[in-house]
Amino acid sequence: MKHHMEEEKGVLTVHITGDVDHHSAAQLRQSIDARLTESDTVHTLRLALGETDFMDSSGLGLILGRLRLARERGVRLVLAQPTPAIRKILRLAGVEKDIETEGEAV
Repeated sequence: MKHHMEEEKGVLTVHITGDVDHHSAAQLRQSIDARLTESDTVHTLRLALGETDFMDSSGLGLILGRLRLARERGVRLVLAQPTPAIRKILRLAGVEKDIETEGEAV
């Protein structure tokens, strides 16, 4: 898994490429949390998932944990271009309606 972050006009976009599993989710969680807690200007956390090939339950935990942290900080969480597989995980977990999404993976 690779990721990079960019912030523009209060939107922190995290581009995630590859597989999100136990090991990569921990690293990604630390990176996102550090950036969110260091910044007072971020009003939206956007997880760009269009190039995420695989996500296990650790990835779901990553999303739900960032949702909690975002809400605590008054930040909006958006999942951008989630793949059908990621949408299925969210639906099976019963949280699909609780998380804002935009676009479809191509």
